[in-house]
Amino acid sequence: MKGPNKPAEPHKQTGHALKAVSLVSAVGINLAAFTLGGYFLGAWLDDKWNSSGLGVALGVIVGVLCGITGVIFIIKAFMEESDG
Repeated sequence: MKGPNKPAEPHKQTGHALKAVSLVSAVGINLAAFTLGGYFLGAWLDDKWNSSGLGVALGVIVGVLCGITGVIFIIKAFMEESDG
């Protein structure tokens, strides 16, 4: 016969919550930073190429793709840390 489940220790629950908050913050900051970086890089390229928005569009797309790649690496590192 199984006994009642013991609740996790409070300090372990706090540690898990802080890890979750840090993961979500890192993902958001990473996406925002790369997207903004791509925007500003694209705006600078537009100025150099005398184009009207092509550089910004390319910069934002490249920034979002770099941000997604960074998120994958962050989540991969988090999962490896969680596994032990």
